[in-house]
Amino acid sequence: MASIVKRNKKYSVVYSYTDSDTGTSKQKWEACGSLAEARKRRAEIELGNYSNGKVEPPKRHTVSDLLHDFVSIYGKDRWGFSVYDSNTALIDNYINPVIGQMEVRGITPRIADNYIAQLQKMPPVSTATRKARTATIPPKTIEKIVKLLRTAFKQAVRWEMTTRNPFENVLVPRTKYTKRDIWTAETIRDALDACKDSRLYVAINLSFACSCRLGEILGLTWDNIHITDDDIAKDNASIYIDKEPARCSLKALEALNGADVIKIFEPINKKAITRVVLKKPKTDSSIRKIWLPRTLAYILRDWRKTQSDLKAFLGEEYEDNDLVVCLQDGRPCETRIIEEAFQHLKEDAGLPNVVFHSLRHSSTTYKLKLNHGDLKATQGDTGHAELDMITNVYAHILDEDRKVNTQKFEASFYADPNLHAPALHKNIPVPEETPSPATLDIAVLIDQLRQNPDLAATLAKLVLEQKTVRP
Repeated sequence: MASIVKRNKKYSVVYSYTDSDTGTSKQKWEACGSLAEARKRRAEIELGNYSNGKVEPPKRHTVSDLLHDFVSIYGKDRWGFSVYDSNTALIDNYINPVIGQMEVRGITPRIADNYIAQLQKMPPVSTATRKARTATIPPKTIEKIVKLLRTAFKQAVRWEMTTRNPFENVLVPRTKYTKRDIWTAETIRDALDACKDSRLYVAINLSFACSCRLGEILGLTWDNIHITDDDIAKDNASIYIDKEPARCSLKALEALNGADVIKIFEPINKKAITRVVLKKPKTDSSIRKIWLPRTLAYILRDWRKTQSDLKAFLGEEYEDNDLVVCLQDGRPCETRIIEEAFQHLKEDAGLPNVVFHSLRHSSTTYKLKLNHGDLKATQGDTGHAELDMITNVYAHILDEDRKVNTQKFEASFYADPNLHAPALHKNIPVPEETPSPATLDIAVLIDQLRQNPDLAATLAKLVLEQKTVRP
């Protein structure tokens, strides 16, 4: 039978079991975080595992074991390539080396807090493609680690590997979020006037006019561009967003079985451990049709002709992937190339420092002002999964329109003077009307002067003084 032993403020469940290798009887101590947990574990042993006076000890599940199962079972169904690579890197670099060999049941909230404190003093891990830029692990990275462990231990509770989630209310270092500046429409016009890079010029127009993400622009193909003469004449010129590029590891491609992959591009270096792929967007709301302004339709026409001329010039050296924005040889263009070109444009033209993604925020702001806060129409262009994303981020624009609506309501509805009746508005102060200027009755004035000689004398004196003052 099992028993509960208390030492100081900790509880342990003690029981005997037979070693399957040696056949000898051994004693097992299992540490528990509380008396309630100890009682639950004792009941599990006595009711579930106790047989013929022998108890089989539970399998020792380490954090590393948990995360392996978590990635294999949970991650494969719910993660995309970038999330898979990011989470497995966090596990390999920051979790398994520190707490990977600890038992899942042994992780308490106190140990979780100590682990987070330890992470704040550790240097970040540099990789072949990304060098560490800070002396210690950034708070944003620690926040991602905690989020990953919180979800993993939630599954551990569900799988009955432990009875509690020690990362549920863990203390996380505060991340400082800085507000990103955006360009006005006038600044974007200045940027386009100064832009000499045709590929960047097209990307800026698509980002601002169509509210596209950079990945959506780089995944856009000509078969989804509708800019015929008839389309433009009827204002039906449009683009269709249904794919985006991503760079992922071969490990992620294999683990996720190429989920949602449309095309895998061949690398120049055959030994590369990553691949650029064209895949479906991460959310269904990102798949959408966006109408084009006529000017942008003609810009895309000119750009397509430029591409065709270049393709004819390069011949077999051109890799035709039907991409709208690509490298000069037709191969896929990655986000860093556009971002670097954008950085050079800002420096050369002396423009305010913003990131390329800010153009999408500029677009959303501009459209909300044009359509007076039409959220659904704007959401159709931006592809936000939730309407709250727009109302929260662009609340200041919506508040401006709401104030205008209030002013219009006042002018339209409450302007009716009949609505100021005291019976209807007993507690509302009615603004006093400005009295109209009184009209002068000459006959009445003459009669008053005849009856009051003093008044007549005073008036005569004032008139005489006025004549004297005049030039």
